[in-house]
Amino acid sequence: MSASSSSSVLRDLPVLLVAVVWGSSFLAVQRVAEPETVVAMLVLRFGLVLPLLGLAAWRALRKLSRAEWLGGAALGLVLSGIFLLETYGAVHTSATNAGLIISLAMVLTPLGESALGRTAPPRAFLAAAGLAVLGVALLTGDGGLRPPMLGDLLVLGAALVRSAYVLAMARTRAIRNTDMLAVTWVQLAVATAVFTVVALAVGPSPWSVALSYGAGQWAWLLHLSLFCTLFAFFVQMWAVRATSPSRVSLLLGTEPLWAAVFGITLAGNRMGPLALLGGALVLVATEWGRRAAPAPRPASGAGEDAPDTEGASPEPAPV
Repeated sequence: MSASSSSSVLRDLPVLLVAVVWGSSFLAVQRVAEPETVVAMLVLRFGLVLPLLGLAAWRALRKLSRAEWLGGAALGLVLSGIFLLETYGAVHTSATNAGLIISLAMVLTPLGESALGRTAPPRAFLAAAGLAVLGVALLTGDGGLRPPMLGDLLVLGAALVRSAYVLAMARTRAIRNTDMLAVTWVQLAVATAVFTVVALAVGPSPWSVALSYGAGQWAWLLHLSLFCTLFAFFVQMWAVRATSPSRVSLLLGTEPLWAAVFGITLAGNRMGPLALLGGALVLVATEWGRRAAPAPRPASGAGEDAPDTEGASPEPAPV
């Protein structure tokens, strides 16, 4: 192996590891949360991350303008909706289904981009989108005519909102040239505040949930906080500078594959032949759609210097 090839592999490994830990996040959620403790768990998860991320972002946070704080806060409200839908969905369906359905955001986002730009997407992309829909129908119905489970619909809703979030992030002028570390902290802080307020009215308190956790649950919670959130963010920040955004996107696109691996091997998810076919179609369709998607265009008035947000934000890829 040449020195350049070896260096390329070493740069790819951390990004691939992010995809692996994101794939495991759906199983992790099922290990630490029940339907009634979802909100409390989200408070704990991000409450552990915010101080550490805040230390790293402190200097950048002090330089934010009022408009940048408001722009980040608005995106944080959307982010809180994504996490609530994804996490509630993950505890009401299988880890495999959740990981595969959320990957539809990769197809939905370019469709939204085309709609906003009033341009027709390539035919190959539309074919990929149709294949993805067929795959989800087979996956969630397990090859039968049964309607999808509640969890499947919640995760599908999260994929739709995630797509809207990505499009909004690319078009929010207030944060266009803002330090991504600081913007991410503001978004996560606002989302955590939303979870804290909701926790006052829904389910047990975060404190009581924390006290009820055993060693195994704390290990999974720390995995969600430190690896699926903090580690993933810093790897992406490094990767988009060390390699191309397209390469990062390609590697992170393996997340649903790892979700299926963890769901089947560790969670014991069972899938019938047609459901397996549906899962395979989702994987093929999302990869095909990524390759066939129209090239992103800068938002109106952004100019050529508009930052590329793909791969730069740590969330909301995992639950």
